[in-house]
Amino acid sequence: MGFMSRFGFIKPRDAPKIPDISDNVRDSGNLFVFGMTHSEERVDERTAMQIVTVYACVRLLSNTIAGLPLHLYRMTGKGEDKELATDHPLYKILYRQPNPEMSSFSFWEALMCHLLLWGNAYAQIVRDGKNSILGLYPLLPENMEIDRDKSGNLFYTYHAYTDEKPGEHDKDIIFQRDEILHIPGLGFNGLVGFSPIAMMKNALGSAMAVERYGNAFFKNGAQPAGVLEHPGVLKNPEKIRENWTRVYGGVRNAHRIAVLEEGMSYKPISLPPEDSQFLSTREFDVEEICRMFQVPPHLVQDLKRSTFNNIEHQGIAFVQYSLMPWIIRIEKGIIKDLLLEEEKDVYFPKFNVDGLMRGDYQSRMNAYAIGVGNGFFSPNDVRRLENMDLIPHDLGGDDYYLNGSYNKLQDAGAAYAINQPKNTDNTSENEE
Repeated sequence: MGFMSRFGFIKPRDAPKIPDISDNVRDSGNLFVFGMTHSEERVDERTAMQIVTVYACVRLLSNTIAGLPLHLYRMTGKGEDKELATDHPLYKILYRQPNPEMSSFSFWEALMCHLLLWGNAYAQIVRDGKNSILGLYPLLPENMEIDRDKSGNLFYTYHAYTDEKPGEHDKDIIFQRDEILHIPGLGFNGLVGFSPIAMMKNALGSAMAVERYGNAFFKNGAQPAGVLEHPGVLKNPEKIRENWTRVYGGVRNAHRIAVLEEGMSYKPISLPPEDSQFLSTREFDVEEICRMFQVPPHLVQDLKRSTFNNIEHQGIAFVQYSLMPWIIRIEKGIIKDLLLEEEKDVYFPKFNVDGLMRGDYQSRMNAYAIGVGNGFFSPNDVRRLENMDLIPHDLGGDDYYLNGSYNKLQDAGAAYAINQPKNTDNTSENEE
């Protein structure tokens, strides 16, 4: 150990030598790969984002997660009481700015986008000599590989094919486990998630094929393809086809009057879109992609099955069943990779989803009235939830109230027995 490393002065972004590989943990990625689909459309994370519904679902989930406040809390040791750990270096990194180049919104938006498309999210952890975290930098999942050395320890190989890291162009950078924040999605081995896009490539390829068909349909002037028939023998049929396409093909040439010579005739042979269920197929693709990302269709502007009675409950179900699994993954990943071992029993991160769970105004007011009347809400608790100015403490803003008419079942009638006058011996003698 050198003089500088002995005192903890190590460059935070130095990489160790490449270890010997004894095991590979990328089985999830090898099972489901990108490429050609049954519809002969090539699907990968970038072509999938060109599908409107995929883009809408990824944008919705990424923006929603990134917009939630993320706080670091500290257990106070008094039961389950907690407080904001604003004095911890990680608090500002999680809540405000993970690195000098990005806001917290941009950072978590990028990591959620990686999770939804690749099934994994990676970020480099930059530490100082005291092992405190200085910043987090997102890394592209497509350039990351995970392996084990001879001792069974995980290490990460990042292929820096771009200039995203200055001075590291076209290099393989080795990161140890404590240098990477890794949030895996659903996977078979629990270490690496497989890509939802790769798994659903045939469904997405079908959607791309339908869209390509629609583009070709309108490119041909919204007219079905057909054949030109000639009673004789043509010396150069290719030239006639090219001339026909140039004059009458495309949307701009739609409804032009065709002039046919020498007994030629035009006969359409393709099915019109309504016969091939073109529109219904596109609608089904929207539902299929929403099912893939577990997003209610009304959140991507498909309102066919939404009503005023159920849309609020669909929004709450979106938080419970779509957002919460991703939120828990991120929170557990932060505990696993960003907190020191001695901190994991004291500190924990938490997304605040209260704003997403709020109902309409009347429902909220009824709930607040019940809370205040039963003693688990103070007036200031309610005002904080509604983002209102607080009532001063000396005016009762932090007081808790309880309706005094509630009694335990075994105490029913006890008050009447207490108020009833007691019988004395004189009273008993007089009655006799």
